[in-house]
Amino acid sequence: MIFITGAAGLLGSVLLEELLSKGEKLRAIYHTRPIALHHPNLEVLQCDLLDVVRLEEVLDGVTHVYHCAGLVSFSKRDYAKLFTINVEATANLVNAAIAAGVQKFVHVSSVAALGRIREQAPITEKMNWTPATSNSRYGETKFLGEMEVWRGVAEGLKAVIVNPTIILGAGDWDEGSTAVFKSVYQEFPWYTPGTTGFVGVHDVARAMIMLMHSEISSERFIISAHNTSYQELFNSIADAFHKKRPYKQPTRWQAKLITLLEAMKSKFTGKEPLLTKETAATAFAKVTFDNSKLLKALPGFEYEPLDKTIKDTCAALQQKLNSI
Repeated sequence: MIFITGAAGLLGSVLLEELLSKGEKLRAIYHTRPIALHHPNLEVLQCDLLDVVRLEEVLDGVTHVYHCAGLVSFSKRDYAKLFTINVEATANLVNAAIAAGVQKFVHVSSVAALGRIREQAPITEKMNWTPATSNSRYGETKFLGEMEVWRGVAEGLKAVIVNPTIILGAGDWDEGSTAVFKSVYQEFPWYTPGTTGFVGVHDVARAMIMLMHSEISSERFIISAHNTSYQELFNSIADAFHKKRPYKQPTRWQAKLITLLEAMKSKFTGKEPLLTKETAATAFAKVTFDNSKLLKALPGFEYEPLDKTIKDTCAALQQKLNSI
């Protein structure tokens, strides 16, 4: 019996479909957003990861765990929630997995846990979050969440941690990384000069499944298909949508002004700001990620071309729009 958290999210939903296509028996949980998928091999349960009693109940009979649930936010008002979801909930799941005798645990972290503001050398799995290499509370909580998994490993849990870069896929384009596609579709004119890593959601799901089926344990892996600039990414998305490419590059002071305006707007509307101090710093940083460790560990694994990932994602999102 395979157990999945965060199955209603972008990565969790794709992982769910991949595993079902392989004939696996799954148990998936959700907290507030229901899982729409129905399948004879899928059992869907409501569960709050902070409810330790309920967590023990839903893990009964489970042999393998994929922990995809987490909160991504760079808003100050979510600081406490980030710690609760990314650290406390992970600690609870690790404890419950050990108690249930789970055979293997795959934890979805982030490259933010490695400290992604590093421009001097490629980022590797040997690096960790520090205040000097990341200015986000999100990155700190993902790092602390990893510490809970390593604690579980020390207590006998067989586990692997994955650190994806920015995940591209046809999720809810009002939130997360998919919001980038909406911004380009609406011909938002601005782009930033930074460089980072990108990876398709199906690549992440496939890598996780291969790691789960392997004998690999007590390791972490960067999952990143391509290092490229935000401008190149935005241009490719615009071309796939047949939209106008972004053509304005803000200066740092313009970005600071936008950050202040977004912060004020967020206070009045209650909506997430489009740009924060943390995301602005990331958008200007020119960083690269070393993905060689995963490719060596999984010789049969290959990343799909970035152009294909973008075209497939845009086509899927366009189909969703046409059906509305």
